[in-house]
Amino acid sequence: MEIRRFICNNGYGTNAYLAWDTDTKKAFIVDPGSPLEEVQDAVEMYGLDLQYMIITHGHGDHTGGINFFKENFPDIKMIACRKERKMLLNRDISGGKGGYKADLEVVDGDTVMVGDLLLKFIECPGHTVGGMSILVDKVLFSGDTLFQRSVGRTDLYGGDWDTLLDTLKNKLFTLPEDTLVLPGHMGETTIGYEKRYNPFVV
Repeated sequence: MEIRRFICNNGYGTNAYLAWDTDTKKAFIVDPGSPLEEVQDAVEMYGLDLQYMIITHGHGDHTGGINFFKENFPDIKMIACRKERKMLLNRDISGGKGGYKADLEVVDGDTVMVGDLLLKFIECPGHTVGGMSILVDKVLFSGDTLFQRSVGRTDLYGGDWDTLLDTLKNKLFTLPEDTLVLPGHMGETTIGYEKRYNPFVV
């Protein structure tokens, strides 16, 4: 799997990730928080078939590029957690963006194949009700659940600290310690590092 990170131009430093199967060139993008012409350029440069747009949660800084990708890639399918439906639809609770409906709604443990890559969806409530992470082999796209030495805020609609802590300890921290974590903001980390040094959890 090849992965490229793009910083969304939305003022929040949101990470969008373009990933693809190197053999089949089937690709997906995680959290397009703004229109990203550079992703479109990369798809063309690498000859990719961009099949899916995966939304880890419905906040506006992670969804601002949805319409751009739908317009420029008419066959792309949007994936989100079923429990995030309300957040995606309602502009009032999603931070300025809304009116989106996933083409494919997933629940905890569901999988999707992108070329030869197996994507497993992990429900990660706490930051939002329907937040989720995507596990591909030993790479975790963690959205706003887990950051480098930090965690997602819980003071917005649907946030709950005890639920987030349970998600971290009983879901994400059970993954192998060498799992690479690609968060929705800031730099990459690993599960092992966060288990030892994340001040919000240790």
